[in-house]
Parts: sequence; structure tokens; C-alpha cells
Amino acid sequence: MTAIRTRHTGFLATLHAEWTKFRTVRGWVLTMAGALLATIVVGLLGTAAPGPGGADASYPRGPGGEAVNDSFYFVHRTLTGDGTLTVPLRSLAGVADTGAGKAARGTQPWAKAGIIVKESLAQGSPYAALMATGAHGIRMQYDYTHDTAGPETPQRWLRLVRSGDRLTGYASADGSRWTEVGRARLPGLARTVRAGLFATSPQAKQDTGAGAGFSPAVATGTFGRPVLTGGWSRTPWRGTQVGGDAGTSGSYTDTLKGGFTRTGDGFAVTGAGDIAPVVGGPVMGVGFSVENFLVGTFAGLIAVIVVATVFLTGEYRRGLLRTSMTATPRRGRVLGAKALVAGGVAGAVGLVAAAIAIPLGARGARGRGFLVFPVTTATELRVVAGTGLLCAAAAVLALGVGALLRRSGTAVALVVASLVLPFLLAISGVLPAGVAEWLLRVTPAAGFAVQQTLPRYAQVLSVYEPSTGYFPLAPWTGFAVLCGYAALAYGLAVARVRGRDV
Repeated sequence: MTAIRTRHTGFLATLHAEWTKFRTVRGWVLTMAGALLATIVVGLLGTAAPGPGGADASYPRGPGGEAVNDSFYFVHRTLTGDGTLTVPLRSLAGVADTGAGKAARGTQPWAKAGIIVKESLAQGSPYAALMATGAHGIRMQYDYTHDTAGPETPQRWLRLVRSGDRLTGYASADGSRWTEVGRARLPGLARTVRAGLFATSPQAKQDTGAGAGFSPAVATGTFGRPVLTGGWSRTPWRGTQVGGDAGTSGSYTDTLKGGFTRTGDGFAVTGAGDIAPVVGGPVMGVGFSVENFLVGTFAGLIAVIVVATVFLTGEYRRGLLRTSMTATPRRGRVLGAKALVAGGVAGAVGLVAAAIAIPLGARGARGRGFLVFPVTTATELRVVAGTGLLCAAAAVLALGVGALLRRSGTAVALVVASLVLPFLLAISGVLPAGVAEWLLRVTPAAGFAVQQTLPRYAQVLSVYEPSTGYFPLAPWTGFAVLCGYAALAYGLAVARVRGRDV
């Protein structure tokens, strides 16, 4: 017990000595303060573009609090209580605006036309819909994030059945034999809802030669006569553009308009936009995500890497490490204490910088009329804590590389080139997407994934690339890659310190 207490006390004494060294070197303290300031200022400047102005902007929120697109053309009536809507879908067609007043025919893969039950006309309100899509067959979708594929064979009839807060979708090839596509439960669904026919289309994705681009597009669904049972109102069918315009996932132009027309006993409904979660507001140039306000992390990391490296190599250069090792014969203990001090200070810098930059950046962006992608409190806390851990791991990596190379300039250059440079190249868009994703998988720059917040949904068309905020690894998986490099560098450094004279 005495030996254990002595070892514990000895390490604490070594840790205190290393902390005293660090805080008494004015240049190191000032550089760390500069890292804090650089992370905040660069992040704010990077998102300081003039906005459209006006009142604070925000995305519509879905029932789960997620940011959503909810823009489509809706031909509807009121349904009170239980009821059924059955309709034949005769065709789904699309048109994209290619510029200069020209239009190209072609339905977008996630263009949609079908039937929907929606609690209200307000964006973000609960809904369940059964639809045909441009290239993904029949789908049952509800509350923006839920998506179920239907039969692979062609289906020309659609049916939605409401029973309380439960809705069931069916599809049929001939209007006689029906196949269940999916079920949805919308807790607390109002007794009186809006229901009817809809059409919408996200923008057309195009390869412009300089990268992926988007152009306005519309979809037109042609329906036969709707068959209604249950508590439907006797008022005429009414057309409404939900969302007021096509929103961020589509738009109308002078040549592409939304609306509906009568076609015998049925309707032709044309719309643009989407009914889906937002996955790339920043891509469309209309807003920012949380990680945009932390783009200055790379600048702060450069300062952290310099200090963490010199914290060890400076003692090599001045011959002070020999004195430290003499006072503490257990050489690994000295390196461990230095790693804790450097990592702890760097982690505190990253944590505080993120906690300041995110609310300041969001407030400023909203004030200039930009949309800010909303995240849950848990996600924001993960990003703030993750930024601190990112800085801490980078400091340990730099310390280990410094102990191995024993040359400040070479060690700093190597760590910056393996951690910061790949990140900047990947997010800048100068590299092909495949190369950028490869860099963010196998280099220490994978650790930046801990800051990402943008979700990815298979049912939403977008550019899922590092240049638009999508990392190839999950947040903690990417951070684990960085930790692996830091642990390897630290382990090799301990082995070298123990194996030879300092």
C-alpha cells in the first residue's frame, strides 16, 4: 500500500512540475490564448457573408424537432375522423429548367406524386403519404424521416386508410387486389385533418463540368377520379402551395409553375420542393450548419500543435529534459505528465472556443437572415465536447511526434501535414470526392468528423461529399482514428525515451 501511495504521489508531483513549467512560460500561454481566439474569430469570419437580411430565419421543424423541407402543391379537402382515399395514378412526369428559358423533360429520381394525410397546411406538421417516385418505386413515407419501399412491380392505384392516429398505405396494379405498403402512427393527430393529392420535385442534379450543380424542376402527377369514404367534407377540392414557394429543395421559374387542373373526373397536379428532412442547407447557399461556425478549429490546432511540440522538443534543445529525467527516473512518467498537461490545456481551449463560437455564429447568421441548421442539445454538446477532445488528441499526437523526431520544425510540419492539411484539402472541394473521402478515412484528419452534424438520408437527393459537410466516417469513429495515431505516436515515444539516453 505504501509503494502504491508513493508511486501515485510521485506522479502527481511530476504532473505538478510539468504544469508549473507550462504556465510559467509566457509564450506558451499566450499562444494557447491565441489558439482560442483564432478558433473563434476565423469561424465567425468564415460565416460572415452578407445575408438576405430581414427577420431571423429558421428551418421548419418536423415532429421530432428535425429541420425539414415541406414544400409541395396540395389539392385537398377536410377529413374528420376515420376515412379512406383511393385514387388511380395515371402518370408521373417531370421537367427541369436548364437555363435561358429552356426546359428539359425528365423526372427526378425522388420526384413524388401521390396521396397524403396532413394535420394542417403548416410546414412541419405531421403527415403520412403514399406515393410514386421518379426512380424509386412506390413509397410510404411519414413524418419526414420515415421511408418504406413498396412492391417492385408497377402499381397504378394508391390507397390511404385512416383509423384514429394510424394510417395504412396500400397499392394495387389493377384496383382490385391490394398490397400493404406500410403503416404509420402519428401520435396526437388532430381529429380534423387535410387530405388529398400532391406533387413535388427536388431540384435536378446536374454535372456542370465544374462539379455538381442543381437546377429548378417540377413534377406532374396525373390522377383519375378520387374515391372517398368516411368523414370527408362536401366542400370542393382546393389547391394550395404548402410552404408558400418551393422552398430549399426546388423552385419555380417563369417557365415552371405549380398548380392543378381538372382532367375529366381527375386532376393533374404540378409541384416543386420536397417533403423530407433537410440534408444540405449549406450546399444550397441558404444557411449554415453548426460545424460551419467551427471552421476556425484548423487555425487553433496549428497553434496547439506548435506549443505541444515545443513543450517537449524545447527541453531537448536546451538540455533540460536530462535534468527532468534525472529527478524522475521513471522516464515514462515524465512523458505521461507532459501529455496530460498539453492535452488538458488544448482540450480546454477547444471546449471553450466551441462553446463560444457556436452560439455567437448562429446568432449572427440568423440576424443576417440566414437559416441555421438546427440540432438537438445532445448533438451540440457532442460537438462542443468533441472539439475539445479533438484538440487534446492533436496535442498528444504532436507531443509524441516531437519526442520521436526531437526537432520542432520537422515535427510541427509533419503533424500539420497529416492532420490539418488533409482536412483543408478535403472540405475545399479541390480534390475529387473519392480522394477527399479517402484522406478523411486514413489520416489523422478523420478526427474532424467529431464535429459533423448534418444527417444523411437515403431518400433525399443531395451531394454527400466532404466539401458539403459529409464525412465518410461517423463522428466517434473518425475521432477514434485520430486517437489511434496519437496512441501510436505516444507509445513509440515512450519506448524511445526508455530505450536510450536523453
